Amino acid sequence: MATDIAGTVRERAARELRDRILTGALPAGTRLDLDAITDEFATSRTPVREALLELSYEGLVRVAPRSGITVIGISPADIMDSFTILGVLTGQAAAWAAQRASTPELERLRALAAEVAASAGDDAIGDANWRLHQEIHRAAHSPRLLTQIKQAVRVVPSNFLRLFPEHEQHSLDDHGQLIDALTARDAPRARAIAERHVLDAGRSLTEWLERNATRGAQPSSA
Repeated sequence: MATDIAGTVRERAARELRDRILTGALPAGTRLDLDAITDEFATSRTPVREALLELSYEGLVRVAPRSGITVIGISPADIMDSFTILGVLTGQAAAWAAQRASTPELERLRALAAEVAASAGDDAIGDANWRLHQEIHRAAHSPRLLTQIKQAVRVVPSNFLRLFPEHEQHSLDDHGQLIDALTARDAPRARAIAERHVLDAGRSLTEWLERNATRGAQPSSA
């Protein structure tokens, strides 16, 4: 159990710090204090070190013996490139889901989409949204593709819909269209909707980062 708990803390620390970097709350050049982070997450140094190493492998921070931990960050252009790659992967997942998902899987996806809609305006919408997209990816029945998506999706801040509440209705509309395309077994349409959904999110984050970099502002909901 100790390993599982450490893993959970590591994952939570990595996710939270990644979100702060991706949304500009921790801009490039910021020095990170290991002790302060350890105190914040009320844990030992080991899971925090592991979380920071994970972020270093992703190219978001630099861990050096003498200079410590420094945020490298990610440029708006790199964000858009990453969302474009993710869009291609999720588009393929949606196309395969349209071809391969079973009827019970499609019914579950519709129920999950209803849960997202019911959570509109609530903090719970973020988790409901992630569950829906994860199930669509699983419905593609491609472990290899799922592995690629799990890596690529890290560029999406877990607090995206809290950061961009105006995206809620747009997301709900996309979800409805996507579920209809999956149910109709329309692979090309499912691919187009899923890819556009991700690219729209990427453009919103990119434009937001560019505006806030110009103003020197920090996000309020990081």
